[in-house]
Amino acid sequence: MERHRQDSQHQGEDGLDGNDDCASDDVGVLSAFLCPITKQVMRDPVVIESGHAYEQDAIARWFAECGELGRRPCCPITMQEVRTADLRPVLALRAAIEEWTDRQERDELRKACQWLTKDAPEKEAVCALGFVMRGWSKGRGAGKNVVRGEGMIQMVGGMLKNGSGRVRLQALEALQQFAKETDEDRESVSKGDTIRTIIKFIDCEDCQERELAVSALCELSKSEAVCAKISELNGAILILGKVAGSKTHDPTMAEQAEKTLDNLDRCEKNAVQMAENGRLEPLLNLLIEGAISFLTIYGSPSIYGYLSVNKCSPEKQLLMASSLEKIVLSNDLKILVAQRVGTLFAGIVEKGSLEAKEVAFKVLENISANPESAKVLIEENVLLPLFRVLSINGVNLLPPRLQEAAAAVLCNLVASGVDFGKVPLDGDRTLVSEDIVHSLLHLISNTSPPIQCKFLEFFDKLSSSPETVQSIVSAVKSSGAITNLVQFIESDHQESRVASLKLIYKISFHIDREIAQVFRGSPALLGCLVRATFLNDGKMGEQEAAVQILANLPKRDRHLTRELMEQGAFKLVARKVLSICRREAGSNINDHTLLEGLAKVLARITYALRDEPRCIAVAREYNLATLFTSLLRLNGLDEVQVISAKALMNFSLESKYLSSTPKFDEPEQKSKLARFGRKPSSIQLCRVHSGICSVRDNFCILEGKAVDRLIHCLNHSNKKVVEAALAALSTLLEDGVEIAEGVLVLHRSNGIEPIFDILKENPTGSLQYRVTWAVERILRAEEISKAVSADRSLGSALVHAFQHGDSRTRRIAEAALKHIEKIPIFSQIIDKLPSRRGSSMGSMERFYKFDR
Repeated sequence: MERHRQDSQHQGEDGLDGNDDCASDDVGVLSAFLCPITKQVMRDPVVIESGHAYEQDAIARWFAECGELGRRPCCPITMQEVRTADLRPVLALRAAIEEWTDRQERDELRKACQWLTKDAPEKEAVCALGFVMRGWSKGRGAGKNVVRGEGMIQMVGGMLKNGSGRVRLQALEALQQFAKETDEDRESVSKGDTIRTIIKFIDCEDCQERELAVSALCELSKSEAVCAKISELNGAILILGKVAGSKTHDPTMAEQAEKTLDNLDRCEKNAVQMAENGRLEPLLNLLIEGAISFLTIYGSPSIYGYLSVNKCSPEKQLLMASSLEKIVLSNDLKILVAQRVGTLFAGIVEKGSLEAKEVAFKVLENISANPESAKVLIEENVLLPLFRVLSINGVNLLPPRLQEAAAAVLCNLVASGVDFGKVPLDGDRTLVSEDIVHSLLHLISNTSPPIQCKFLEFFDKLSSSPETVQSIVSAVKSSGAITNLVQFIESDHQESRVASLKLIYKISFHIDREIAQVFRGSPALLGCLVRATFLNDGKMGEQEAAVQILANLPKRDRHLTRELMEQGAFKLVARKVLSICRREAGSNINDHTLLEGLAKVLARITYALRDEPRCIAVAREYNLATLFTSLLRLNGLDEVQVISAKALMNFSLESKYLSSTPKFDEPEQKSKLARFGRKPSSIQLCRVHSGICSVRDNFCILEGKAVDRLIHCLNHSNKKVVEAALAALSTLLEDGVEIAEGVLVLHRSNGIEPIFDILKENPTGSLQYRVTWAVERILRAEEISKAVSADRSLGSALVHAFQHGDSRTRRIAEAALKHIEKIPIFSQIIDKLPSRRGSSMGSMERFYKFDR
């Protein structure tokens, strides 16, 4: 930059003192004022003993050099020694020189006015700018006055649009020099569109022009009036911010851009514009400084009386505060706002006027949308003011729009992931304390739909957390609010309906019986739930929540099953599941949760087959046994596989009651065949159920080709899938069926070894009981028991079950150990050769009935 300045100065001096058209014509007069040593016009003339006049600094240096050479001082012109080195000022000559200089500068500047146009040729323009720079920097006041009085500052600004880069650079340097003087000069520079043009240079690629433009703007920003003009230009602050961020590329220019932004920060008028461009500190500082007057007009000053008095009017404070709601803030800036003024707005929420509260709520809603800034607000204890204004006593004082805004802020805060069971609200109470939850639940029934929606979303988000859901469930139970919550299912306000469905779904895992009781007492509500699931064009979240609520209802509740049958729900579910399977279930991530819920609802039929003939009819109409068999193939959807295996278990348990006995046309033929132990060759009987079976009519898993799929599931990594598949396969070994044939079916399908492997892993709980029961039934086959009697690992697994299982498991393990002769048989309590259709060991069917 210094090089450019020197070049410009050199160009100006060439124009002034050279032999070109720009040089002065009054050279004769000028020679009388020249210093004989410097050959320049004297500014501080002095006379020595010889009577000759010199520039004071020049003759002083001459005398000093004479002393250094070891000789006496002499006159530079005559070279005669002088007795004394005294220097006497020549006041008259100085006055004459000043008068001549002023006149000369005025003449030059007036000449320059003719050439200061954007269309001037480069030579004249450079010469004119040189005159202006000389008159401004070297004049004794007259030059500056002429530049100002003739409007030359604006003329120089116009030269920024000249087509010559050399002219533009010299004009920028001149403007920079003007801006170093007074605020009036800076304001003169800023007239017209000069500021816009300078900012344009900052954003250009020419490095020289960028440097001078940034430097000039930095000087101009020292004026508050100019700062206002800079900030009003669209994009100016962003461009400066870009330059300020390039410290590694050009540290000097970045530093000047940062100084310019700092100057803009200090201008109160720019606070909002600076905030809109990401520099929030000035606005936040003004808000904090103005807390007293802001609350004096718009609320109570007592809560922030320790803060300094504001410089702005309260009206402007309100305007600045409202701008925070309109500005699009990054997450980092939201955290900054929460840290700096979160407490301020929390106080306004509780004690401010309605107008101020509205602004405060909007700001809090904006910054609480980010979880991290929401956590900061929670740390600043904004929960208590929010709760107070939303309490029963306070809600009557807030208009509906503010109630909704307050509920929205509360909703955002609970979405931050904080454990609200540990966040103090008031004394020992927290946001999930029972009386607090009761109070907020009561508000749901006494507000408008938009506010109800926010509160429902609030409880939905609280119920999403394992740490707080139990507190919400407990409060809902104790207050009896579940009836009111379920009522929203039939609301015409879609957002409230969706929010209530999501909330009920979350808590249905804990209070399924209470929810079921509400639906039992109101079939119309159950119908609304069915319609939300299938018959409307609601949002995906609404449909999924409705399905999950249906799925979580107690599956052995016969009354609800019959009501759902009346509503036609099962047929709708079956069609929906078939539709998802046709488009390859699981290909769409939205199908996963939906299919799981639909499968649970559809499986409900299988728990009422014996009590509800219509369930059997629907199962046959849609061939549900085959459908659940196909669902077993959906790898990756573990819960769907568990549900499907349990449904097949229930179907298989009913198969023995639904299989038909073969009929013969001739009794004589039947008796002859029976006499020889043969069956008519034209009739295919099920080897397990000893009747005519089909997958559609009596849901036989053998006929439905489900055995292989269930055996495949025994190797699943999820133990729940393993247990459900084992339970379904165990129905082939149940009392009332041909157990030996069931064992043979498992053997031919290579299913016995996986069952043994499960036992060898020493499972616990219900899986241990199930597999021990199945192994005992299998070992009743003498050929198998002899073959595995030498298998030490199987024997050890049975011993482990015998020693560590519950009473039922130990009894069955003991019987299995006797089959492989690991325990001696002292009595005939255990029949070594049980009947084909069961034994005194008992059936698993009674155990199945308690599977919830």
